Amino acid sequence: MTGDAIIIPCPRCGTKNRIPANRKGEQAVCGKCKTPLQLPKSFPDHPVEVTDQTFAREVLQYSGPVLVDCWAPWCGPCRTVGPIMDQLAGEYAGRVKIAKLNTDQNQRIAGQFQIQSIPTMLFFKGGQLVNRQVGALPKNEIERLIRSIL
Repeated sequence: MTGDAIIIPCPRCGTKNRIPANRKGEQAVCGKCKTPLQLPKSFPDHPVEVTDQTFAREVLQYSGPVLVDCWAPWCGPCRTVGPIMDQLAGEYAGRVKIAKLNTDQNQRIAGQFQIQSIPTMLFFKGGQLVNRQVGALPKNEIERLIRSIL
């Protein structure tokens, strides 16, 4: 199976079910106990804004891979990376959630992950930080890092 899938845990038995992204409109059931699965209401095709209050739910508890773009409105390199994140969110919808964290407005999370320079990209898999990249990168380099967490 390709990386074009998300993992949905069964609410009844806890089994992790791999659901192909192209089945997002269908009703899926657990492969073990046949309980209907709660698919995400939508696979975000745009970056999701996260805050100190929503970070745990949107990033740490998300079953699939997440790329968090840590940025601030005054940061020139961040404004360069922003449109790339918009493109990648559309291209990787259903495979990777792209999230944006404004570090000026969300200093608790920025401090928790020791964000000292922006832009910083945090790569999560299964709620665990697996990679970080500081600085603006071209799209192909960001894609290479995304593929490493798929």
